[in-house]
Amino acid sequence: MHKLHNQRMDDIVKAAMAKWPTVPHCYGWLGLDARGNWYMRDDAAQAAGPFALSKGSLLRHDKLIDFIARNYQAETQGATAGQWYFQNGPQRVYVELAATPLIWRLDAQFAPTSHIGQRAVVHSCVVDEDGFVYLHTELGLGLVHTQDVGLAADAIEQSLWTLTHAQRANLPHQFGFVLSPQAARSLA
Repeated sequence: MHKLHNQRMDDIVKAAMAKWPTVPHCYGWLGLDARGNWYMRDDAAQAAGPFALSKGSLLRHDKLIDFIARNYQAETQGATAGQWYFQNGPQRVYVELAATPLIWRLDAQFAPTSHIGQRAVVHSCVVDEDGFVYLHTELGLGLVHTQDVGLAADAIEQSLWTLTHAQRANLPHQFGFVLSPQAARSLA
C-alpha cells in the first residue's frame, strides 16, 4: 500500500474541510493520463465513455495544476482505500487514472520526481508484459514517463534497481491503487 499523505495541502483547503465536513464527493470529473497530465471531464466527456476512451479537456492553467498537485493524495483506509483524489476545498474529487497514481520523471542520477513534484527513493523497478517501466517507492507505484524510459534502462543495466516482472492488469491489486474510483463506486 502507498504511504503518500500530502503534507503540502493548502491551509485554505484544510479550513474548508473543517467548516463543511459533509460535502458530497465528486467522481469522474478529473483524470490523470500516463504522461502526468490532468484532464477535466465534463458531462459530455463522461457520457462518451471511461477515461481511457474519453479524456476530456487538458488542463493548461499552471496555478490550477499546482493547486491540484498540492492537494492530491490517496485514501488509505476503509472501502475507498487506494483511490486517489484531489481535495478541492471541502470536496474530494476522485481521479480516474490512465495507468498509475504517480508518473515519474528521472534526473541524470536516476532520482525520480513525481508529476506532483515529490522526490522519492526507488524500492524496486517493475516491467510489465508490454515493456512499460514502473517504479515502486515509499510514495507508491508510478509509471516512468515515456521520455525517461532510456534513463530507466540505463539504471537497470547498471543494477541500481531490483527488477521484477508483473502483469499490467495485476498492478492495481498488487500495489494497492484503484484505476477508476467512479467504476468502483458503481460496483459497490
